[in-house]
Amino acid sequence: MKTIQYELHQGVATITFDEPGSPVNTMCADWQRDMSTVTGLVVRDKALIKGIILASAKSTFFAGADLKGTMRLQPADAPRVFAEIEQLKKNFRTLETLGVPVVSCINGAALGGGWEVALVGHHRIALDDPKIQLGLPEITLGLIPGASGITKMTRLLGLQGAQPYILESRLFNPRQALELGLVHELAPDATTMRAAAEAFIATHPQAHHPWDAKDYKMPGGTPANPKVAGMLSVAPAMLKQRTRGLYPAPEAALAAMVEGAMVDYETALRIESRYLAHLIVSPVAKNMINTFFFHMNAVKGGGSRPKDFPKFKPTKVGILGAGMMGAGIAYAQASRGIDTVLEDVSLENAELGKAYSQRVTQPRVDKGRMSVVEQQALLARILPTDHAKDLAGCQLIIEAVYEARDVKAQVTREAEEQLARGGFMASNTSTLPITSLAQACKRPEKFIGIHFFSPVDKMQLVEIIRGQKTDDETVARAYDYVQALGKLPIVVNDSRGFYTSRTFGTYVMEGAAMLGEGIPAPVIENAAVQAGMPVGPLAVLDETALSLSVHVLDQTRADFKAEGRVYEPSRGELLVERMVKTLKRGGRAAGAGFYDYPPGQRKHLWPELKGLFEDPKLAWELRDVKDRLLYRQSVETARCLAEGVLTSAHDANIGSIFGIGFPAWTGGALQFIYGQGIDAFEQRCDVLARRFGPGFLLDGAARDAIRRFQPRY
Repeated sequence: MKTIQYELHQGVATITFDEPGSPVNTMCADWQRDMSTVTGLVVRDKALIKGIILASAKSTFFAGADLKGTMRLQPADAPRVFAEIEQLKKNFRTLETLGVPVVSCINGAALGGGWEVALVGHHRIALDDPKIQLGLPEITLGLIPGASGITKMTRLLGLQGAQPYILESRLFNPRQALELGLVHELAPDATTMRAAAEAFIATHPQAHHPWDAKDYKMPGGTPANPKVAGMLSVAPAMLKQRTRGLYPAPEAALAAMVEGAMVDYETALRIESRYLAHLIVSPVAKNMINTFFFHMNAVKGGGSRPKDFPKFKPTKVGILGAGMMGAGIAYAQASRGIDTVLEDVSLENAELGKAYSQRVTQPRVDKGRMSVVEQQALLARILPTDHAKDLAGCQLIIEAVYEARDVKAQVTREAEEQLARGGFMASNTSTLPITSLAQACKRPEKFIGIHFFSPVDKMQLVEIIRGQKTDDETVARAYDYVQALGKLPIVVNDSRGFYTSRTFGTYVMEGAAMLGEGIPAPVIENAAVQAGMPVGPLAVLDETALSLSVHVLDQTRADFKAEGRVYEPSRGELLVERMVKTLKRGGRAAGAGFYDYPPGQRKHLWPELKGLFEDPKLAWELRDVKDRLLYRQSVETARCLAEGVLTSAHDANIGSIFGIGFPAWTGGALQFIYGQGIDAFEQRCDVLARRFGPGFLLDGAARDAIRRFQPRY
């Protein structure tokens, strides 16, 4: 056997998982074959075996499915996958029904298929380490727990009790698992755990799972119970409201839970296998595995961080500007133990910025999730000031003032003098090119863009922008700084709007353009949500301020003029400009935009939009509206790759989902192309370009880039 070691000593059979050449154990093809082999050995030695111990030779227990193998699957592979899952469960079932105790020694993380392996044990012992993660995260990857996880968790916790751990992929640590009854003992170390396993075997000559007992009753009742039936009657509708019908995995998981609860255990396992075999070869599963597993690991593992530079640990960071963004960054830093100097033009403004951290933490204090001492320690890390000299000794100073080039240049020049030796400057601008802002610095190679998203305390993504002169060390240190905040860094090269703002701008302006063409505003907003975007484009424009969009447009025109060029605004930009300059609708902050904001009531679309823009004679199709909103962003992503603004697929996909809310079911704006199929995507773009304009044109460079960055497994 290649991945499993089998040892029989004094009546105890130890099955140790140890996949060669891998830091973790996975359900690879070799392991599946080895499981059949080792199960045969156990059956052969049945008369000699008093108990079985499942163990791992790795620092973790078991990592789960072989996801690279999953990415290679095609729809025609579904029957084979079904047969393989059924064979694996047959092996599990053979061990479970041998009549002797099976003990799982969980020495580290056991996620997905790893947790399902752990559940083979009648008795489960885990190391008492709060950092160990256990559970079933499959839903987040477009899959379901199909190696008995749904069936067993439902029978252990009940239909209602199991839902958070299956449908929401809620993970838990060993102590939480003990409280739930999912593990039975905690051990301080591996030696004690082994001794506890042998002690259990010695004192329990026979063992079985709860559902194999004749008097077993499902916790909370089966679907035949009126109370459970009442809950289940609304569950599908509530789930559909959350998934919008775009994510098949949660619906399949709920179906497997409920259907499995109405039949015997073996039939429930088969139902679970059928749902998994159908899902695992689906495009949505591949999209989500590609991005939320492989690309997320690439970002967290420093995939875009320049190598050969020591890890930078920020201890003192300055922020210029205590407005919404500056205050949010100050909180993000202080909550991670970083001393923060928050400077503004007046001490009063700086104090207001610090007060934001008080407002953010107070609800946690009120609910007992944070002590007053912890809150005060966090607040003490923020020094509000109106004196630049207080920035002295900062390793990094981030400019977060108004989007005006002259203002940014002035504060940058003043602050640069205060940097600690080897320190660097950054701008939080969302639109202005970093290379031009760096001109205000004496050392432009130590100037970089660090673009946070609003609200900073909730948004995980941070976009790092490399200027033309920014050196690798500064990029590496900016990457480390973002990770020190517990956030996700992507790295892009300089251009107007960078990647996220540029691409998101195409989404909102395509929505505005459709309004100008005569498509009803409610259709545009609802189509966006139905396609999976969190908010419609008109609502987003209101939230970010129509007046800000016009300010950016004016700045762009001025920059182009200074370069001897003329900027040609899009139809969407011209419509937004009309909303602000002619119709005096500046957005939510101004109290009026595409929406009205009556005090104390829910916002609603401005009724005058119908008369001003809607064309009752226009024939529109919902598919076209949805496609325009998604395809436009993917086309811009391809252009960013072709131009070198983006240099990796993981930055494109993680950036689009976590930065601009591109639908997770697609795997991101780039993976969306591969999910549709490159040829099909290009053909659809050709149609959209002929009908709706050059925003959908893919030139040769963009088409080449799409093929060059296609993932291969």
